[in-house]
Amino acid sequence: MPRFLHTADWQIGRQYSQFPPDDGVPLAEARLEAVATIARLATEHAVDAVLVAGDVFDAQAVSERTIRRLFAQLAGFAGPWLMIPGNHDAALAESVWTCARRIGAVPPNVHLALEPGVIDFAALGFVALAAPLTQRHTYNDLTEWFDTAETPPGLLRIGLAHGCVQGQLAEDIDSPNPIGADRARRSRLDYLALGDWHGCRQMDERTWYSGTPEPDRFRDNDPGHVLRVEIDAPGALPVVTRIATGRYCWRTLEASLSVASDVDQLAATLAAARPADVLSLQVAGEVDLPGLVRLREAIGLAEAGVRHLQQDLSALRLVPTAEDIAGLDADGYLGELIAELRDAQSLRTDPEAARVASHALTLLATFLLEGRGAESPA
Repeated sequence: MPRFLHTADWQIGRQYSQFPPDDGVPLAEARLEAVATIARLATEHAVDAVLVAGDVFDAQAVSERTIRRLFAQLAGFAGPWLMIPGNHDAALAESVWTCARRIGAVPPNVHLALEPGVIDFAALGFVALAAPLTQRHTYNDLTEWFDTAETPPGLLRIGLAHGCVQGQLAEDIDSPNPIGADRARRSRLDYLALGDWHGCRQMDERTWYSGTPEPDRFRDNDPGHVLRVEIDAPGALPVVTRIATGRYCWRTLEASLSVASDVDQLAATLAAARPADVLSLQVAGEVDLPGLVRLREAIGLAEAGVRHLQQDLSALRLVPTAEDIAGLDADGYLGELIAELRDAQSLRTDPEAARVASHALTLLATFLLEGRGAESPA
């Protein structure tokens, strides 16, 4: 029974420039660690080959050191690795792949399919039909030739491609690099291993996206896996098992505040966050000054306990009570300004002015609170 690991979208060399270096560097390192995990799993599960369906690298201009480090992570599995380029690392005339070969970084057990073709692994019971991307975007289906490809009888037909299965993903995902939705059936494939979609997803009984082995986006599409694929014989349905590989968990937390208990509930949720969490916090609604203080404290504590926390409070309105304003000791001009901003943020005729007023009020109140040692107003 031939057995494979199917993986894709390693995106090695990705730079998390939207994050501070203290967070971005560990996230980038986790991508290399995921590859070492895949090598270990390949050995533990005694697979015949590892299928890597494109976007091994995040860009063409990665450093030679990064290239060498990537191939060094493969040492944990001595069997064959079959790799195709994707849209991020397309097999251009001069590419990350030509650089890897030029510096001698590619191990002998790594099979690079830089051109379309059939690769014979008869000794292992299968042939691979590879459809690498030779440019970043194509508008024709590069897997179409699978339909007429002749392969020796008695061997599994395994397809390997990188692109978008047409008509089955979200409309905004359907894009260049199309793949026919019925390709596996039309081409008599026993299994079609796909890359490009970063979540783990089954498209039909023989077609899967493995997703990226290390999550990298705030999207709930089941990333962080590698697929173990077992096929009894040509024509038999594959048995596919998800195996977790991700180190970090990217999550979006959304909350709408209106009463004090909402703040308490959000604070409890943040307190339960784990060190491996990468969080996007989005808060809307209304809060008074004591609630704002509690929210800021909860966010500060969570920031210290997770890998990264980014926050968007732009839809949260500060609605201070008269007692709140009095507690700020904002007499004279400051008191008048706070009152004006409080009224202006409720303007329905000018939403943009209301948004600016709300933001200004929050900044001013926060500044005054910090000047008082961030104590809640009496």
